[in-house]
Amino acid sequence: MRWFLSVFVCLLLPGSLVAQAPVVRKPPQAPTGNEVPVEPPSQRPVDTGRDIETLVVQTRLVNIPLNVVDATGAPVGGLEKDQFEVREDGKLQKIAIFERESATPLSIVMAIDSSESLISYHRLERDAGKKFVKALLRPQDELALLDFAYTVREVVPFTNDAKKIDEGLGQLQNGDETALYEAIFLASDRLKDTNPAGGRRRVIVLISDGDNTKKGTIYTQALEQAQRVGAMVYSLIVVPIAADAGRNTGGEHALIQLSVDTGGKYFYVQDKRDLVEAFQHVSDDLRTQYLIGYYAPQRGADTSFRSIKLTLTDPSLAAKFNLRYRNGYYADAR
Repeated sequence: MRWFLSVFVCLLLPGSLVAQAPVVRKPPQAPTGNEVPVEPPSQRPVDTGRDIETLVVQTRLVNIPLNVVDATGAPVGGLEKDQFEVREDGKLQKIAIFERESATPLSIVMAIDSSESLISYHRLERDAGKKFVKALLRPQDELALLDFAYTVREVVPFTNDAKKIDEGLGQLQNGDETALYEAIFLASDRLKDTNPAGGRRRVIVLISDGDNTKKGTIYTQALEQAQRVGAMVYSLIVVPIAADAGRNTGGEHALIQLSVDTGGKYFYVQDKRDLVEAFQHVSDDLRTQYLIGYYAPQRGADTSFRSIKLTLTDPSLAAKFNLRYRNGYYADAR
């Protein structure tokens, strides 16, 4: 998802002063036709007798998909570029790109929990997923399908063919464990290979109860990988029995925080019928996003995490509307 601009500034150092002989002016002569063209002094290269130093400054384009909603959660449109401010690590940045209702391409990984704990939801996962793909996918978009239980499996690689995705949704495999964080990590890794040109948005749509039962990849690794590729994580958190004493609320909170930090959103699915509605909310969310971009300088071999803060310049609007966006990026990410 990102562009680099190399700006080369050549610094010409002044040479030593040389004593000059008096200039003897000659009267103009008529051309003979055998003259060799002489380059005007202003166009001749200056030989300073020293090497030319080149200063290289790298910049990167940071794209930020943004959702603006009112107190009821309804999307707010019609805002202008000069009504926003963006800061990186507290420093004000110049907004270079601004789009309302961004039509930029989408690369989506749909990752479906196919473990036995959600076996009663598997049929609805397939049906709701098919409706989501049909409603959202445009010619410029692409989607890959993963399922995860004991292992993570790519069922369908990135494609724009809805028929292939439909077939893949009918081939989900059950398992007796849940490699949730590994699925998030690998979904992010797959998005890393997508072309970021044109401000392409990277999205993970995750369906799970939040219960990670397989050792290996941990939450912080999954979050970092998602942030490195600029993926927005939409978590559809299935809660089969809300009052269940064995319910993994810690896992739910982890998915909520993951969605918040990446600029995505989370939805609770407490009834099987809610899954279709949750998919529709994700689709609406992606269709009503703004896109803000700015050029951030690269500071050498910097690998740090840089924080992003977006605000509305009008205090009265800032009091009414909520902004949702990713909270930062890694300087060395691609």
